[in-house]
Amino acid sequence: MQSRLISLAVLALVSLPLAAPADTLLRSLTMSGAGHVELEPDMAVIQIGVEQEAETAAAAFNALSVSLMAVMERLAASGIADRDLQTSGLRLEQRYEQIDSDQMPKPVGYTAASTLTVRVRDIVAVGAILDAVVQDGANRLYGLSFDVQEPQAALDQARAEAVADARAKAVLYAEAAGVTLGPILSISEPGYGGPQPVMMEMAFDRAGSMPVAGGEISIGADVVIVWQIGD
Repeated sequence: MQSRLISLAVLALVSLPLAAPADTLLRSLTMSGAGHVELEPDMAVIQIGVEQEAETAAAAFNALSVSLMAVMERLAASGIADRDLQTSGLRLEQRYEQIDSDQMPKPVGYTAASTLTVRVRDIVAVGAILDAVVQDGANRLYGLSFDVQEPQAALDQARAEAVADARAKAVLYAEAAGVTLGPILSISEPGYGGPQPVMMEMAFDRAGSMPVAGGEISIGADVVIVWQIGD
């Protein structure tokens, strides 16, 4: 009798329907959206270099120090604040010359170099500043980019546009599939696009100065939204 009761209990458990996984009970629709805001830059970032050569390491280093000081004083006189000037990439290396391909290169002197990253908050003055620092000893230009000093408002607008873009596409897909959108389950932001250079539209050209085009920059935002699909 006891064996028969155990068999009946096992049979009853087997006959019960298995519970469906939770994720199959919740239908969802995931959609991404993007937003972009184009605006005029109000700040430039310049990377300039100073490089000096001499027969000895000490002479090369001293020549570099003199040139760097002249460039930094010129930048200060042009209105560049201390917080907008950063020194990096200081290096000193020996130079070699190979006169004959059959012989080993022989040392002929030293090269000392350094890089300055400069934020120019008046981009109209970029061309004049470039010309001035070249005259004072800057002999390398490693990069010129544009940015905005206060990107938050544009970033907020780009985020709002990204959400609207995702919602518009979600509504389109839901209508095409014959379903309705339920409540939002999650919102995530994969990353911040940051300022990106686009079309060159503005040019700053002063007499005797290097012409510089600031153009526009684009601040972008991306979003991923998950909706529950309604009945």
